Amino acid sequence: MIRNYLKIALRNLVKNKIYSFINIGGLAMGMTVAMLIGLWIYDELSFDKYFQNYDRIAKVMQNGTFNGEVFHGEYNPAPMGQELRTVYADDFSHVIMSSWTRDHILSYGDKKFTKTGNYLSADAPDMLTLKMLSGTRAGLKDPSSILLSESVAQALFGTSDPVGKLMKIDNKLDVKVTGVYEDFPYNTEFREMKFIAPWDLYVSSESWVKRAQDNVEWGNFSWQVLAQIAPNASFEAVSDKIKNIRLKHNPETAFIKPKVYLQPMSKWHLYSGWDKSGNLDGRIQYVWLFGIIGVFVLLLACINFMNLSTARSEKRAKEVGIRKAVGSVRSQLISQFFSESLLVVAFAFVLSIVLALLILPVFNEVADKQIGILWTNPIFWLCGIGFSLLTGLIAGSYPALYLSSFQAVKVLKGTFRVGRFASIPRQVLVVVQFTVSVTLIIGTIIVFRQIEHAKSRPVGYDRSGLITVAMNTPELHDHYNALRDDLLRTGAVVDMSTSSTPATDLNSQNSGFDWVGKDPNFKDNFGTIAVTHDFGKTVGWQFVQGRDFSRQFPSDSSGMVLNETAVRYMGIKDPVGKQIKWNDTPYRVVGVIKDMLMGSPFEPVYQTVYVLNYGWANVINIKLNTNRSTSESLARIEAVFRKFNPGSPFDYRFIDQQYALKFAAEERIGKLASVFAILAIFISSLGLFGLASFVAEQRTKEIGVRKVLGASVLNVWSMLSKDFVFLVLIGFGIATPIAYYFLHSWLQKYEYRTEMSWWIFAVSGLGALAVTLLTVSYQSIKAALINPVKSLRSE
Repeated sequence: MIRNYLKIALRNLVKNKIYSFINIGGLAMGMTVAMLIGLWIYDELSFDKYFQNYDRIAKVMQNGTFNGEVFHGEYNPAPMGQELRTVYADDFSHVIMSSWTRDHILSYGDKKFTKTGNYLSADAPDMLTLKMLSGTRAGLKDPSSILLSESVAQALFGTSDPVGKLMKIDNKLDVKVTGVYEDFPYNTEFREMKFIAPWDLYVSSESWVKRAQDNVEWGNFSWQVLAQIAPNASFEAVSDKIKNIRLKHNPETAFIKPKVYLQPMSKWHLYSGWDKSGNLDGRIQYVWLFGIIGVFVLLLACINFMNLSTARSEKRAKEVGIRKAVGSVRSQLISQFFSESLLVVAFAFVLSIVLALLILPVFNEVADKQIGILWTNPIFWLCGIGFSLLTGLIAGSYPALYLSSFQAVKVLKGTFRVGRFASIPRQVLVVVQFTVSVTLIIGTIIVFRQIEHAKSRPVGYDRSGLITVAMNTPELHDHYNALRDDLLRTGAVVDMSTSSTPATDLNSQNSGFDWVGKDPNFKDNFGTIAVTHDFGKTVGWQFVQGRDFSRQFPSDSSGMVLNETAVRYMGIKDPVGKQIKWNDTPYRVVGVIKDMLMGSPFEPVYQTVYVLNYGWANVINIKLNTNRSTSESLARIEAVFRKFNPGSPFDYRFIDQQYALKFAAEERIGKLASVFAILAIFISSLGLFGLASFVAEQRTKEIGVRKVLGASVLNVWSMLSKDFVFLVLIGFGIATPIAYYFLHSWLQKYEYRTEMSWWIFAVSGLGALAVTLLTVSYQSIKAALINPVKSLRSE
């Protein structure tokens, strides 16, 4: 019996090729989108679960209120680790001091690579449960050791065992390899950590770090602290115990109400930010967003399937009548219709897996992921097969339960009618389809408008031809003037300078400033950048008052340049020449520049001061000669660097590329949203095409009569199209307020944001209408051009 049902189902699919293609193809496309989004969400939700102690690891965080604004930060003073280890020993299994993950030069013999890594406390490998391939987790207890990831070990040592071999960090620290660990997966916080060196080595090699730790400096917040709570402890209870640590050691900060707390690893990725009220925010909003999109795109495909299934089933009324007349019982008819529906869904599910496999490489590139089909995950198969069964049963329920109830006599006598309201469910579903599609179109336009709005924002300096080189080695620090002179002599460089941060970052903030007219109760905070004399000429900053730093004025060693925001922040009129004290050290303002956009392009420019200091240099800024070939210029620059820094690779970064990375997250969301919007429209159009074809087929004789009575092709096209246009307009009317509400809320998280213009909604509605007319017109015009003699001859 089952084999007979399948034969009939296959014959129906082959007989109605167009409808079969629309049904299977549309449903498979919707399933593919849902599958990709499901895999993306699974990857997001499983972030950092690679670590066995995932449920008990946390970052030590601080928050407070500064000038009425709530702030959160993961910056900690050097003594914090020791305090937690000793005073709260019963609450923690591990407390780890950590530097920031950044580039370092690793060298062994003639092999030299720039790799990212951290300095961590000796018990970090145990807390992170490193999977050691050779050596031991205890290797960091040797203060002159290093642990390498598998990929770095292979790059430096090839296939030989590196354990016990000596190498260098940044051309100045001799270390011994004590272990090799498995590279961290891509969906972990530490995926860029390619080596781990001991915290004690960091302290002993950096005098400012040693001073902060030995002198118990609680005011220098330059490090991270990671911790693993004890098995019998909870994050909330421990956070409550440690909340007043900063207040105890820095009572002068009571005005900001500082509080120390733990942020569990489970929240690092999805709740990595805070809104203006201090509530947790972050990527979780995109998990919800894409989850909803996935459900709706799948819903669109299911609507197509159900619409066409129910529409086509009405043409099989006579088949039901004949089968009943020759003895079929209702249960057999129900089984037949359900088996046909489930067969279509099964084909669609198999096709969706094939499509997902083909699309995954491109999807991973756009989404910045490394995900694959979860072949061995029972949840994946349970969801896929479960959904397929549910869809097949829902779509097959109408023909199975409704058509099987027909009386054979009425059907065969021709007195059976499906009823005037039979098409209403299909019309409702079409409205739902276009409500979703138009909402996605509006959302995509707004996202890209916001990105372009931020991209067109003035940055206050010239990014073209500007590159940065990290100053990781002492050779670069010790030969600034000679290096600059040689670079200028190449003709490839217009100017060169150093600074404490690159032009695209603002990672240092300080308080302790005083000026004439300052409110004694005002608590200041400024971005602070140390630069050399030639920084302004290198980056091309723009003065609105005063002048640049100059070697002709020795007094500039205590000079200061302000940005426009800093002047407004301080409330100073005509600031040039006025004195500003920083920690009781007097500085004289020599100039005011236009705001340099160094932070987020979506946020206001931060109040920033620039001071001369050659000792704080962390990066070299180089302005290329744009009249020369870039490749030729870089080759000449590399030759100079190899002369002064022979033990290091020449690694550089273009500032315009670094700036573009600030839009990466939003652009990624925009690209994914646009793909989903296009697919949603395509799936909806596919359904419309099928329905229009069915309606035209149903009304073939009516069209013939109208043409005989004088109707034109335009009249027939208008008659067949107006119903679909009306449904799309209703969908647009529903989508507009929904899109406005959600997108207006989304834009509020950006200080620097675009406006929601009326034309965006109009264009989205007209676009959906145009797609509808193009889709329906093919079938309408085709039906209108049929010779009425052919359509009426059976009468």
